[in-house]
Amino acid sequence: MSDWAGLAWLVVLLLANAFFVGAEFAVISARRSQIEPLAEKGQRSAKTALYAMEHATLMLATSQLGITICSLLILNVSEPALHHLVAEPLGLTGMAEGLVDAIAFAIALVFVSYLHVVFGEMVAKNIAFSVPDRAVLLLAPPLVWVSKVFHPVIWLLNWLANAVLRLFRVEPKNEAASTFTLDEVATIVAQSRREGVLDDAAGTVAAAVEFTDKKTKDVAVPLSRIVTLPETVTPDEVERAVAKHGYSRYVIVDDAGEPVGYVHLKDILRAAGGDSADEKATQPIPAKRIHAMVPIQESTDLEDALAIMRRAGRHLARVRDASGATTAVLFLEDIIEELVGEVHDATERSRRR
Repeated sequence: MSDWAGLAWLVVLLLANAFFVGAEFAVISARRSQIEPLAEKGQRSAKTALYAMEHATLMLATSQLGITICSLLILNVSEPALHHLVAEPLGLTGMAEGLVDAIAFAIALVFVSYLHVVFGEMVAKNIAFSVPDRAVLLLAPPLVWVSKVFHPVIWLLNWLANAVLRLFRVEPKNEAASTFTLDEVATIVAQSRREGVLDDAAGTVAAAVEFTDKKTKDVAVPLSRIVTLPETVTPDEVERAVAKHGYSRYVIVDDAGEPVGYVHLKDILRAAGGDSADEKATQPIPAKRIHAMVPIQESTDLEDALAIMRRAGRHLARVRDASGATTAVLFLEDIIEELVGEVHDATERSRRR
């Protein structure tokens, strides 16, 4: 092989090395959330990229095999050619042959190593890190093709690597981790807000993260702060309560002050409607118009309490302590406020509970 052919192979091998490096980092750094919508639209490269991301260890084995082969060929094919090209002019200086060979080898080794590290490794890695989603769409398809062509060799190497991991009681994974713990998400949100890359002026994102840490007792309203009505309340009395307090829902209590349910303004309108409306307006509300409140413990996670109330189809829940005594009432409105900010009752003016 001529020296100039060796230099041509140097360029080819550097590009091949850069491809394997870029593909390796693209597969492990690309985000599924950006690739999946494209795959659902039928984009072929996105489907292949998802396959590569789901078989990350296989793709990494393919990349490492390609990088190793390219590196060995660069040293065994390109370095001698460059060594010879440098040694010829140095030989004209009259220096000893051994010294010429040593200097030529050093120059060739440094130059090839520089090209290999900078253009064959670092540039490719930085590009893959800078635009991972675009890089994986471009590089994953040929990487998957190479993995299938050399599948037996790569499978064997991957199996041997996994076997070594299991000897150290480490369970290998095929897919790069793409999930975060709640604490990690909270840290990401806080850091993003500080650096100005997340616009969360309303605090909705931060509230959603903090939501899962809260218990029912953190949001429930104590009985002493709730406007209650007796079981014998009439539609007229509820109407006056609405005019006075401005709420559309009221907790109904028995003679001992224990919550037995709640009524909504629309239930009162139904109860007092129809024939003999004037007479019904002064009679106690029928028991069927009073909604039962689902019981929830104080220590219940707020997200679980929300799920319980949704399943039961109730806007209010009776909150109990460890002994079973009712201590507070949980309003669906207050749970929603923890997520999206203040929510006003449809009939509320300016007062708050």
